[in-house]
Amino acid sequence: MDIIRAFFGLIDSLTWGWALVPILVVFGVFITLMTGFVQFEYFGRMFRVLSGKNQSADPNAISARAALLVSVGGRVGGGNIAGVAVAITLGGPGAVFWMWAIALVGMATSLVESSLAQLFKRSVGDGTYRGGPASYILFGLGKEYRWLAVLYAICLIAAFALGFNAFQGNTFAGAAQDSLGIDRIWTAILLTAITGFIVYGGIRRIAKAADVIVPIMALGYIAMALIIIVLNITAIPGVLWTIITNAFGFEEVVGGGMGAAIAQGLRRGLFSNEAGLGSAPNVAATAHVRHPISQGITQSFSVFIDTILICSCTAFIILLSDVYQPGVSDIDGVVLTQQSLVSHMGEWSQYFLTFALLLFAFSSIMYNYYLGENAIAVMTGSPISVHVLRIAVMGIVFLGATAPGATAVFFFSDPLMGILALVNLVAIMMLFPVALRILRDFRAQLKAGIERPVLAPEKFPDLDIDPTAWQHDK
Repeated sequence: MDIIRAFFGLIDSLTWGWALVPILVVFGVFITLMTGFVQFEYFGRMFRVLSGKNQSADPNAISARAALLVSVGGRVGGGNIAGVAVAITLGGPGAVFWMWAIALVGMATSLVESSLAQLFKRSVGDGTYRGGPASYILFGLGKEYRWLAVLYAICLIAAFALGFNAFQGNTFAGAAQDSLGIDRIWTAILLTAITGFIVYGGIRRIAKAADVIVPIMALGYIAMALIIIVLNITAIPGVLWTIITNAFGFEEVVGGGMGAAIAQGLRRGLFSNEAGLGSAPNVAATAHVRHPISQGITQSFSVFIDTILICSCTAFIILLSDVYQPGVSDIDGVVLTQQSLVSHMGEWSQYFLTFALLLFAFSSIMYNYYLGENAIAVMTGSPISVHVLRIAVMGIVFLGATAPGATAVFFFSDPLMGILALVNLVAIMMLFPVALRILRDFRAQLKAGIERPVLAPEKFPDLDIDPTAWQHDK
């Protein structure tokens, strides 16, 4: 076991340790420049997905809005509550600025990877679609890269469907036990039963559940943060000044100064919004849209919601409180956020945070499961394999919820996520010229006065596009 741990520890060092974060940052900046700051160009257009006017007329299809909510549910999780607190304690308030910066850059990366997922998606035949990095490797790069797609799929299943779902089950049960006094076994049984009901309904049921859960959890948390901001409105300029001065080293509150702020902000921001990691494109491909760039814009909005909105809420809750002590790094992330919330709103608010954590954890479980199902489809089309995965996910959720130390066996999750992120980055680097082609097509149609651009597969005869996936509403 020690040898295995050492092996995965080496992988973690070679990916997250020094290579992956700089690559994600550099490539994000490169995409931003080469696309002409596309995330800002279409920022206003992102909000259109929230209305029902542009949804598909097919009742069986997954709408752009539904895909957005599923991906937001997956991106938003414990990292938005505990991760932000950790970034502030280890990197100082300036880490918040670098989280914002990497989110704005990551919006462009997310747009490109999600647009590619849409372009190379495949119709399942029942009104739904499948796609993602494995698909754009297979159909964009060619069958000779199938081994790369399989490697990606294996890492996706192990990291997200299994490892991270154990963590989410553990978070869910731990929060219920600490705040409500509910024994882990009862939480595990309830969570496993709900998980089974959702996963056996496939992507449609996942989308319907996300349509209810995600708005409640996101809007509720944002509303709480806004109340706190209004109550402390006179302190906001001072907090913003502290964030900026600490971000650029003018004011040092932790060891490492500006370097610590950058390192923690970038790392925690990337872990939270997942831009470039290759997970969200699996969900982006399910949406029924008229042009790939449309869903790319939507998923770019998902990064904005995750980091600029939700993570900022946690940051202001902490920095506006008197609980946070600069330089003190031995406090648990969730505890810091919880104590900060209580200092603002009173004891009752810890139960609100527990409820938010439960929703965050469950939405992530749904999302993580679907990533695993999509990966299984790449390796084998057997319905039995999907059934086995569903049973395995239910079991792993139960295990994670019942045993406080159960997640220790999933030391491989972060290293394997590092591998799949590198695989995804290699793929989108190779396919970036294709992404620029469809972006030019989208811009040309808008310039010609077409309000809702449409992808015509025949305009790209050299690309392996599934024409049945692009039969648009009349």
